[in-house]
Amino acid sequence: MLTRLQAPPYDVLTPHLPKIGAAADPATAQAVGAIVADVRARGDGAVREHARRLDGVDLAPEEWELSVARCREGLGRVPRPVQAALEPVARVRAYHERQVEAGFTVRTPGAKLVMRVVPLDSVGIYVPGGKAAYPSTVIMNAVPAAVAGVGDIIMATPPGGASDVVLTAARLAGVHRIFRVGGPQAIAALAYGTATIPRVDKIVGPGNRFVTEAKRQVAGAVGIDMLAGPTEVLVIADRTAAVRHVAADLIAQAEHDEDACAWCVTTSRELADGLDPELERQLARAPRRAIAERALAAHGVLVLVPTLDAALEVANRRAPEHVELLVERPWPLVDAIRHAGAIFVGSYTPEPVGDYVAGPSHVLPTAGTARYVSPLGVYDFVKRISVIAYSRERLQQDAAHIIALAEAEGLPGHAEAVRLRASDP
Repeated sequence: MLTRLQAPPYDVLTPHLPKIGAAADPATAQAVGAIVADVRARGDGAVREHARRLDGVDLAPEEWELSVARCREGLGRVPRPVQAALEPVARVRAYHERQVEAGFTVRTPGAKLVMRVVPLDSVGIYVPGGKAAYPSTVIMNAVPAAVAGVGDIIMATPPGGASDVVLTAARLAGVHRIFRVGGPQAIAALAYGTATIPRVDKIVGPGNRFVTEAKRQVAGAVGIDMLAGPTEVLVIADRTAAVRHVAADLIAQAEHDEDACAWCVTTSRELADGLDPELERQLARAPRRAIAERALAAHGVLVLVPTLDAALEVANRRAPEHVELLVERPWPLVDAIRHAGAIFVGSYTPEPVGDYVAGPSHVLPTAGTARYVSPLGVYDFVKRISVIAYSRERLQQDAAHIIALAEAEGLPGHAEAVRLRASDP
């Protein structure tokens, strides 16, 4: 079932590593480009037309926004166990409050330098819908924005995504406005604004390849969080790992969709030999068996390595979204993992813990971008402004350096702006 490799040599991994920054296929890019251009040109009319064509739903613009009262009513219809499951939103908030930056001030003789940290005015959160409801997506995107102090948090979700549990999560997480609009047309509307949907400063949240391509195309006109690819897990396991745990965790990731990636890197030949049979046993009773089987067949990889150091090298080359450490002594490995979205330590910390209740946002870099991208956090919803104040005396002290550099760059106007002031009595 899983593609079986042995490393080192590490070049055996190359065909299986993600193509970082890979563009969408031409057909998807062209289709999305047409929608984005149409929404930018025609606004609400184009949004409605594409929603009718793609989603089979025809709502007038005045029907797109859901009232706060509707969110309150939804809470009463959510089953009590689900209501209780949403209570850990407080943990998510408490974790992200630690990320708040205060800025700083540096004072030197005759100068004051300040870094101000300012929240964004408005943010758009995209929440997928249709076949499933994603309250955790709402929480993990909206809470960091609310903690950052964003003035207007606007959520867009397909009409089928506005379930009671999603609306309840939005209310708990601090969302201000909700629009029942999905797909590339929602991304374009948030990026450029329409008569009904306000323009935002940044768009965050996951989506299918059409939504992701729309984010790629509007980036620059608006900020985006990241270009999310298929979800990923890499499990590092030694001889102490339970094969049933490893198999369950690979299936948990593979059940997302057919493009999900699930890797196991192990030092145990016994575990490696037993993994495929265990996967088959667990898949036989899995409700999403068909999806998980296709994902594991296409993107499931088993790498047998001689040492845990070799396993760490595989993990760092792969730079996955999630790394699980199912080993006897996991903590010594944590600092050696340089590239990962999140690390799950020990046999009793499966990846779903991070999806729902632990605290850190589960919005993580994929497709190898963990080499340079961080998990979503408060820092994604603020900007920094430099403030510089010089006295006359300090300018006179630095004038010669500024003038010399300006003239070396061929910018005499820069030099003269300083020279005039430096000569003031």
